[in-house]
Amino acid sequence: MRGLLTERGCAFNRIAELLAMHSSDHMPDSGGRMRASVAMILHQTADDVEMLFIQRAVHDLDPWSGHIAFPGGKLEEGELECQAACRETQEETGIDLEQGRYLGRLSDIVGSNLPVRVSCCLFGVDRMLFRPVLNEEVRDLFWVKVSELRDPGRHFQSSVAFDQRRFEVPAFQLPVENKPVLWGITYRLVRQFLSLLDDHATGEGSCRLPEMVELDKEDRL
Repeated sequence: MRGLLTERGCAFNRIAELLAMHSSDHMPDSGGRMRASVAMILHQTADDVEMLFIQRAVHDLDPWSGHIAFPGGKLEEGELECQAACRETQEETGIDLEQGRYLGRLSDIVGSNLPVRVSCCLFGVDRMLFRPVLNEEVRDLFWVKVSELRDPGRHFQSSVAFDQRRFEVPAFQLPVENKPVLWGITYRLVRQFLSLLDDHATGEGSCRLPEMVELDKEDRL
């Protein structure tokens, strides 16, 4: 991170270049999976980059109740992936991503045992220009520094609950009090983004991201 994204005003340019360099074709899904899209939203500080997360509101009938996620949701008929990410973000948080900068896309993620395919669109924003307004689906919104996301001491195996079952999964302990661990599809997208930065830092820039990433059955949107 240090040296790659620390020059003020340059971080978004570098991220966009890396995404363009490593991008792959995002072909239409022919597997009959539910299509969804999320927004990874970044803000540049003087010496770091911050990433936005939401905590879902608590609902008895929502299996993802209270989980950490990115803004996003299902694609509507005829809607493109990043159009859906922008629409869902504005509905859930009040943030208008059309006022930000589109940086590119990560590889789509599909569940190997779930009928879902998730696209992730990246945007750079100036968080000081927005006053978030959360809807009933969102309990909280917060930012985490990318340097903290890279801390290996926060990545571990955790027991998590989903749909009346428990799993041991890779997870991340957020540097925010009273928050559950980050895991599942959102965690995998964060790891994909960090791997992109790490590949560049170690001189492995010729690697390509896969078109899609297969996930285990415990991974959820």
